[in-house]
Amino acid sequence: MPHNPVLYEVLRDRIHQSPQGRIPFAEFMELALYHPQGGYYTTKDAILGFEGDFVTSAHLGHDFGELIATQFAEMWAHLERPNPFALVEMGAGQGLIAADVLSTLQNHFPGCFAALDFQIVEKSDQLRVAQERRLSPWAGKVSWLTLEDIADDSITGCLFSNELVDALPVHQVVITESGLQEVYVTLTDGPDSPVREVVDAPSTPRLADYFTFVGIDLADAQYAPGYRTEVHLAALGWMKTVAAKLHRGYVLTIDYGYPASRYYSRARAQGTLQCYYQHAHHNDPYSHLGYQDITAHVNFTALERQGERCGLETLGATQQGMFLMALGLGDRLTALGQIQASDPATVNLAIQRRDRLHQLINPMGLGNFVVLVQGKGLADRAKTLKGLTVPPLI
Repeated sequence: MPHNPVLYEVLRDRIHQSPQGRIPFAEFMELALYHPQGGYYTTKDAILGFEGDFVTSAHLGHDFGELIATQFAEMWAHLERPNPFALVEMGAGQGLIAADVLSTLQNHFPGCFAALDFQIVEKSDQLRVAQERRLSPWAGKVSWLTLEDIADDSITGCLFSNELVDALPVHQVVITESGLQEVYVTLTDGPDSPVREVVDAPSTPRLADYFTFVGIDLADAQYAPGYRTEVHLAALGWMKTVAAKLHRGYVLTIDYGYPASRYYSRARAQGTLQCYYQHAHHNDPYSHLGYQDITAHVNFTALERQGERCGLETLGATQQGMFLMALGLGDRLTALGQIQASDPATVNLAIQRRDRLHQLINPMGLGNFVVLVQGKGLADRAKTLKGLTVPPLI
């Protein structure tokens, strides 16, 4: 498929207007994903789910959102049942998690639901339409806004995201004989002017500072010339903003990634950048412009340290599989295993649901996602959450 023509024209104009005829990769990624008229997340119709380009945990049934809702209910109790109790979902996709959380709290935790103020931060107008449609039964409980709309030090509750940070723009850097260099995007001369890369001096000293911040010494021998990776400056800015909004409560971040020691290992000498197009992944961010997702794994050390620098306390980090098991996914698997029915349709449905539950905890897939929980202004007993405990074996 060719590029989105609107996006390509915007990109070409931005590069031509740049004094050196190039832009940092992070600026390119921001345009490719979020430009209002040409970005992947803001204009593509079906980007999520089995009919889109990739599947998230929420597409595997109601269990993911229902189990997270039980964690939110415990947070509400730990915060001494505030009213209002704010849940702020950042990047809500098609509203699947929100719907399951709202339904679960309404049906099983009525006190929490009565106090609930559910807020959604969403950049995509198309996804917001889908969210409004799906969440119409709770219209009085849900509002849409930007992070900038939320006053600093105003949220008592939890700000949370699932597979959001991996899609924040990243800078790309390369180790060369002359030291750390940055990847820029420019255009090739010619009638079609295809996009290409150039490498030059960093656009900001913050790129080198980032490695010091996360405890990585680029002078180590494992970082030989040609070593290429990502720097997550946008994620640092995002975490600073999120921390500023929270008065008392939690920040819950679920995504795929590693601590810095694993992220910047010899084994990842070409970084973690991946592109997704029609359920296939590859590593060419310059194809299908505007029609494909571009992501990078999350550096969770950076999120933890930035949170701590901005007043948050790290309460724990665990794998998604462990988190969901601690919240009761094992009980659901046990109940499915006890189903005995003569109706083949009932048995088949139970098998399908069991398979999807296993996908949520598969250590080779979604189960290996990281769940990071940070807090602010919490009493000691509020720092121990069920999802961070060691789950029972089944």
